Amino acid sequence: MKNLIILILSVLAVKGIAQSDSTSSNLTISGYVETYYSYDFGNPDNHNRPGFLYSHNRHNEINLNLGLLKAAYQTDHVRANLSLMTGTYPNANLAAEPGVLKNIYEANAGIKISKQKNIWIDAGIFPSHIGFESAIGKDNWTLTRSLNAENTPYFETGAKITCITEDGRWLLSGLVLNGWQRIQRIDGNHTPAIGHQLVYKPNDKITLNSSSFIGNDKHDSISQMRYFHNIYGIFQLSDKVGLTAGLDLGAEQISKGSKQYNVWYNPVMIFRFLPHDLHNITVRAEYYVDEKGVIVSTGTANGFQTWGFSLNYDYLIRDNIIWRVEARSLSSKDEIFLKNNKSGNHHIGLTTSLAVSF
Repeated sequence: MKNLIILILSVLAVKGIAQSDSTSSNLTISGYVETYYSYDFGNPDNHNRPGFLYSHNRHNEINLNLGLLKAAYQTDHVRANLSLMTGTYPNANLAAEPGVLKNIYEANAGIKISKQKNIWIDAGIFPSHIGFESAIGKDNWTLTRSLNAENTPYFETGAKITCITEDGRWLLSGLVLNGWQRIQRIDGNHTPAIGHQLVYKPNDKITLNSSSFIGNDKHDSISQMRYFHNIYGIFQLSDKVGLTAGLDLGAEQISKGSKQYNVWYNPVMIFRFLPHDLHNITVRAEYYVDEKGVIVSTGTANGFQTWGFSLNYDYLIRDNIIWRVEARSLSSKDEIFLKNNKSGNHHIGLTTSLAVSF
């Protein structure tokens, strides 16, 4: 934490320099703070919500989900980003990373390699190229993250080449990564992972995305290749109604060299209704099937086969301040949830948050 404080003070010092020097207009400083209170009707004694939830995961306490400070540098040919974070989200989601690495949201640099075309090569730590949700709550339609976001990479480390067409309709990236949501590669793993992202925006009302991951995220001696594909579409049906629909599909070898695979999948659909410029109402339905426990291990006969529904209300207090409240229900085939230390099939949670960006 001491190192994190030093880094934050350094960024703030840079901000002061940038504000006093008009030539530093290529540097921007921004921040984000999201506090929350979540009540889990399972009433866990240790205040931890189910282990497959990494955001807003503390029960019956007021806490910080994410505090973020970002410095971004951009010119016509060079770009770099450094974001430092703290909160219960990084504590839970980056638990496997050593030391101060837990406090890095992103740290990357890139150069433009073509004079005529918009083609970039970037390397470092990035937000994930998979999925339509991120750890920054204000950018998502719902307060809590969907099951697909919670159980696919939030971040990744590696290098990528990205090309965007002149009209901005197409984006294509190819990636080489350290693994499935890794900053530091695990010991004994020498297999680089690869991925792609293809985004098509035919107009300002439609976004279509295809993303993939291929790689082994275990020690080479027990290598199990994982093949994963995420697709989604975001549709603005009218000025007041939006729809997001997505599907995750993954397969991993049962054992090293096997031609048999354990498969999991996760469809999700989210409707957002804007009755007023300051108010949003969002409904989400999702279904996650991971019978063999590749991603979510339950130790039960049917694994993780769970329906989820949520109802979300947002109030935009200011352009940069949003208050949200959400009720969420999860129902599983097996008794994987706890209520007053007894097993059950159902889980209900209420969460409220206040987020400020600057």
